[in-house]
Amino acid sequence: MEIHKAEFVSSFAAENQCPKTSWPEFAFIGRSNVGKSSLINMLTGRKGLAKVSATPGKTQLINFFNVNDQWYLVDLPGYGYAKVSKSQQRTLANMIEGYLAKRQQLALAFVLIDANVPPMPIDVAFINHLGELQVPFALIFTKTDRQKKGVNHTGNITAFMEALSQTWEPLPPHFLSSSVTGAGRAEILGYIARVLRSLST
Repeated sequence: MEIHKAEFVSSFAAENQCPKTSWPEFAFIGRSNVGKSSLINMLTGRKGLAKVSATPGKTQLINFFNVNDQWYLVDLPGYGYAKVSKSQQRTLANMIEGYLAKRQQLALAFVLIDANVPPMPIDVAFINHLGELQVPFALIFTKTDRQKKGVNHTGNITAFMEALSQTWEPLPPHFLSSSVTGAGRAEILGYIARVLRSLST
């Protein structure tokens, strides 16, 4: 898939405020500071399209991006740790739940997982909840370019997929990515293209 157009549309505080169109939506979500904004910029080829921050919890609204006048890329707030109050955390959780549970235009959710850390229960629990909501999803392991002493990307990814195998069969599609090197871009965009084709048949 070639990205000819990628532009910010608007931000919304609830699912019922989101655009009233029939365009398919591909949502991106993960734990705070998983590298979501950097990945979105890499995929679209638009540096600075999504605002990158070193502060966890920066995304606090549902952000819509028009891609190729054909589909929406939706940037959802992160789940888990964020430097916000308890009440704000509840607000964000309700916002995410409302979008995932009610949004009929949602074609697929990409769940981002940091390849630098062992499996986290919060990620597994979130994925299992997507299953309960019957939301189609795929996994993207981020930051695979980082070379830190004692970090085993392959081992972390294998362990994560093994953890999912306890509740999922078959296992969901997964991709390895790096916003620095561009790894995974062609594969992820190719997968989106296949989903779009399947929706049009």
